[in-house]
Amino acid sequence: RSVYIFAKKNNISFDFKKLSLLDGEQYGEDFGKISLIRKAPALRDGDFCLAESIAIMLYLAEKFKTPDFWYPADLQQRARVNEYLSWQHTAIRMHGSKIFWLRLMIPKVMGVEVPEDKMNAALDDLNSSLKLVEEKFLQDRPFIAGDQISLADLVAIVEIMQPVGAGLDVFENRPKLKAW
Repeated sequence: RSVYIFAKKNNISFDFKKLSLLDGEQYGEDFGKISLIRKAPALRDGDFCLAESIAIMLYLAEKFKTPDFWYPADLQQRARVNEYLSWQHTAIRMHGSKIFWLRLMIPKVMGVEVPEDKMNAALDDLNSSLKLVEEKFLQDRPFIAGDQISLADLVAIVEIMQPVGAGLDVFENRPKLKAW
């Protein structure tokens, strides 16, 4: 989602190929030629193939010389972006995705409700990550790296919207997150 939005916002043309992960299309021969790790998204630029959304966006930012605010040249601002992008994989991304699966996908696809204790533990993890987004990454800044949006903010909002998509209002009682 973040790669798609980033490319669209920066007028980077691409051929979007829809892939059904539930049907296992990532294990097909054609997709394997682009991504040996069999994960979406993946990019093919001529003979160059690249997987992982963060790596793809960094590549696109450099190749297409997107506006500096996305991936700042300033060393400390760029370090803030990198810090968030490094942290989010095992925190907000994992916790937001887990809520999405527990609240929406498992009940819809498998037709079973998730036990309350499992849901509560997942909500605790998500709340801890959301607290860090506010207190550590946003602090008193309008955006993660400072005064302008960056790749860190784009990745953050995409991941934070997963639990929202499952019906959880993550902005309730979080004025700083809501303002961001």
